[in-house]
Amino acid sequence: MIKIGHKEIGSHTKPFIIAEMSGNHNQSLDRALRLVELAAKAGVDALKLQTYTPDTITLDVHSGEFFIEDDQNLWKGNSLYNLYKEAHTPWEWHKAIFDKATELGLLAFSSPFDETAVDFLETLNVPAYKIASFENVDIPLIRKVARTGKPTIISTGMATVAELDEAVKTFRKEGNNQLILLKCTSTYPATPLNSNLATIPHMRELFGTEIGLSDHTMGVGVSVAAVTLGATVIEKHFTTARADGGVDSAFSMEPHELKMLVEETERAWQSLGHIQYGPTDAEKDSIKFRRSLYIGDDLKAGDILTKDNLRNVRPGLGLPTKYYDLVLGKEIKHDVKKGTPLSWELLI
Repeated sequence: MIKIGHKEIGSHTKPFIIAEMSGNHNQSLDRALRLVELAAKAGVDALKLQTYTPDTITLDVHSGEFFIEDDQNLWKGNSLYNLYKEAHTPWEWHKAIFDKATELGLLAFSSPFDETAVDFLETLNVPAYKIASFENVDIPLIRKVARTGKPTIISTGMATVAELDEAVKTFRKEGNNQLILLKCTSTYPATPLNSNLATIPHMRELFGTEIGLSDHTMGVGVSVAAVTLGATVIEKHFTTARADGGVDSAFSMEPHELKMLVEETERAWQSLGHIQYGPTDAEKDSIKFRRSLYIGDDLKAGDILTKDNLRNVRPGLGLPTKYYDLVLGKEIKHDVKKGTPLSWELLI
């Protein structure tokens, strides 16, 4: 069990839901604060930002490998520098956003993308950290975050088992065992087909950590499925409305969808329960509506039970139906009315 702020994370409690703002503030602090309000109204547990500047994440170069030309890429036609300039959350906004989240009962933390971001976030006393998928091979950054002693979530997108092993060992070597791994597919949007949720229980067994899902698919189905496989944390990008545009809007949830995510993942978690055979307490009243053996006609003493006068019907207050062949041909001991449940006491 891991605790972030006042929230416990584990199989004993409902999934911990993180609303990822990312760049969906569209460079408006008012919009960012509105997003905090919408996240709180949806019922999530935490709000997450990303902490970087274009200069801490890439170079001010606008050609070659620094320019996105892939037709399949959501951000085609941008240089990395300009993309991150548009997407980054100004550092001077962080306190206002975190304070608003705290005021509304949300935990708030961030993904640092370099060591200076960790130093900055420490001044804000964040309760946890998140290492993004593209940084899960940045060993110095993982080491720096681990040394804060705070709970940390690492997304596993693109990482091989060997890379994850190195990241986990690096983190734990600093004496910090408060680690959560998120299964992640680093495509935007992702599809259910390439989500490979079967990795979740395998990853839990392999690394001995809480496992969650950083979900870039549309809708809530993949997240709900992840909870049934043991995911205890779900992270989703969200926005006011996809029609508003923005760097991540195309694969972000709208507020009503975020609320649905909270509700449906909790229902999925509740449904897991424990190994159960036989009637639950809630089912016991329904047992009487099973089929059983009933007298199907008015009968006199000495009459013989036949397929015409012995019925296999609901409710379930007569002899179990497994005795049907056994009692055919038996005599009735005394007069009985149609609708009488068959019992051994009625037979000679």
